[in-house]
This record gives sequence, structure tokens and C-alpha cells, in this order.
Amino acid sequence: MSRKTDHTDTSGLENFLQPIVAQFGCDLEETGIIPVGKHRILRVLVDRDGGINLDDIAEVTRALSKALDDGNIMGEGKYTLEVSSPGVDRPLTLPRHWRRNVTRLVAVTLANGQKLTGRIKTASDEAAELDVKGKLRTVAYGDVEKAKVQIEFNRPTGTDDTEAPAEGDELAGDAVEEN
Repeated sequence: MSRKTDHTDTSGLENFLQPIVAQFGCDLEETGIIPVGKHRILRVLVDRDGGINLDDIAEVTRALSKALDDGNIMGEGKYTLEVSSPGVDRPLTLPRHWRRNVTRLVAVTLANGQKLTGRIKTASDEAAELDVKGKLRTVAYGDVEKAKVQIEFNRPTGTDDTEAPAEGDELAGDAVEEN
């Protein structure tokens, strides 16, 4: 039997949920438990390379709901499970976030205070290469204080990934299940 979690500790919960999410080729990006009176909301953010759609979210939600019920990790109190994708407005904090947004325009604040905006050309485990006003600039993730994808309503032609939609291009929505 799994360890029950309280209203704020999510480390045990993340360890429990991670292998379930991984079965669907997804990464567990974030979990949060929000107390609402005697009720709780368990928010789970999942993503994967190539993006995630509503059908993917529904599959992950069903599997998580079953595992949570069987494992009794949430205890006896009522809770609502909400599963969704992080969306385009989440900060880029891990190399996989940068990789999933190749071709997207990003605003970056470096640790030295310098700000720049450029299009991600490539992303490795250590750094991203940005096109900043026509010049390539390598930005090491360790030098980044903050980075966020910029929403473009009229993206220039030739910047779309033809194999899979970029993160945020597909509306993944939320899947909610009452328990």
C-alpha cells in the first residue's frame, strides 16, 4: 500500500504518479494539491515530445484515476483530479522544454540581467541556439534566469514543425475526474 499524502507534500505523490505517466510516453511536469474546504484538487501537468492532445490527456487521466483509487494514496477525503498540459505560457526551465519549443520565439532574461528575444533554432542538454535579429546566439541554460515562449498570432512562414505541432499549438484542454 502506498503512503498517503497530506494537503501539501507532493514528493511521494510524484514518485507514485511518474511511472504511470511514463507508460504513455509522457513526462510528469508538475503536481499540486490545493485544499478547498474539506475537498482537495489534485492538479497534474503532463507533456511529451511532439505535444499532447485531448485523447492523450483522457488516457492518462483514466490510468491515474484508477491507480490513485487502487493505491489509496490520496486517503479517504474527497478530491478532484485535474490532468492537463502545461501550455505555452509555462517558463522554460528544463532542456526538454527548450527542445519541445524549437522554432518558437522566446524572451530570455540572463542571470547578468541582459534581456534578449530570439527564435530557438536548436536545443541540447546544456544550451539552446537562438536566432536573435539574424545572428545565432548560444545561451547556456545555467545562464538563464527566466525564459518564456512568446505568443505569436502571425508566425512567419517556415517556422512551423511539419512533423508534429509545437507545444501550445494544439488545445490539449483539461480532463477532470471526481473521486
